[in-house]
Amino acid sequence: MGVKGRLNRPEFRRLIVGQTVSSLGDWMGTLALMYFVLALSGSTTAVGGVLVLRLLPSALGAPVAARVVTRWRRRSVMLTSDLVRVGMAVVLPVVPSLWWVYFWAFMIEVVGLMFLPARDAAIPFLIGEGREEGKDDHDTGTLELANGITMATSYGMIPFGAGMFGLILWVSERAGWGGHWRYVVVFWLDALTYLASWLAVRAIPDLGPGPGEKAAMERDEREAREEHGFVNALKLRVVRSVLPGIAVVALGLGALFSLGVVFVKGVINAGQVGFGVLVVCFGIGAIIGLLLLHRKTGSLLTQVRAATAVQGVVIASMGGLASEPWSFVGAVLFGAAATSALVGGITYLQESLGGVDRNLALTAFHSVLRFGLALAALLAGAAADLLKEAGERPLGMVPAQFVLMLSGLVVLAGTFLIKSPEEAAPT
Repeated sequence: MGVKGRLNRPEFRRLIVGQTVSSLGDWMGTLALMYFVLALSGSTTAVGGVLVLRLLPSALGAPVAARVVTRWRRRSVMLTSDLVRVGMAVVLPVVPSLWWVYFWAFMIEVVGLMFLPARDAAIPFLIGEGREEGKDDHDTGTLELANGITMATSYGMIPFGAGMFGLILWVSERAGWGGHWRYVVVFWLDALTYLASWLAVRAIPDLGPGPGEKAAMERDEREAREEHGFVNALKLRVVRSVLPGIAVVALGLGALFSLGVVFVKGVINAGQVGFGVLVVCFGIGAIIGLLLLHRKTGSLLTQVRAATAVQGVVIASMGGLASEPWSFVGAVLFGAAATSALVGGITYLQESLGGVDRNLALTAFHSVLRFGLALAALLAGAAADLLKEAGERPLGMVPAQFVLMLSGLVVLAGTFLIKSPEEAAPT
């Protein structure tokens, strides 16, 4: 069976459709959460707390997630996670209180941290060439393309989620829905998208592990009762070789996310429309990166290292040049490089590991990505604010411009931390 045939399997299509709908709800809900918190508190600092909600689950929930994904079957983890998030999204906006909203937003992130590694660990099984004969075989190119498609269901939904949120607010105003009820509508629609994901996963009879992987998992699960945990994922050389790359990718994403609005508005003077164009350019770049994945040459680690270096150069030059045309071109290059680095990293872990180790590695992958993104966003924003309050203009640059350039240089330097498993130092 060829690449097209394996990616066109009904089970994989169902997963992708469910993830596309769910991601639409996620981005719609993320924007609603920021606006809802601002409406409740009137504080931009409180809105910044939304980023902390994406940081803490990765730091505190990762050990719990690691135990769940190594003890439950993937299908059970995904079905349970979706149903639990349906209930959480329903109750989140009901009480217009900041602590209530923060608590349920935090819990949704924790449960999501369990869903993602289970989903990613299932992808090699769904596209396995000999799955019907009890094998879990796949070629790197097909697996990488499948990962790219899965990732596109998330990042590709950013502009659509923003558009849906804006449409709902517009309809709410026309209908005269005041107070927090407009946000209730958004989060309840978000709950329906989790239900759509649950229905899609429920229609897939089996998500693995396959027969060949099952024996190894049973052996590893016996060892897991005493030895395996989230920290143990970091003891795997394969994991240590690629996670620095994911961390610096997250640094670049977080810095651009945090400083993007200020940079577009205050540095290149492009306004709100310009920021929208920048987001669209990032999405176009991500699609281009996906289309070019099957044309790659060299090893997956080389791909991660090269794509990360491109990100660093693009971010540093965007900050240093402060040019509107280059910022839009840079956003396309950045989107393509980010897609290549993240898909390469996740494919490398899937290819190199199996069983419990694969589940743990993917949990570490998503934890580092989310933690790094949120932490970088907070630090970049705080650094720009401190420079602004102090009235400093390093190298004659406004704070947001300087911090963005510096972030790019840090990302570029971080590429030297990406090493082969043989070079990764033992713990």
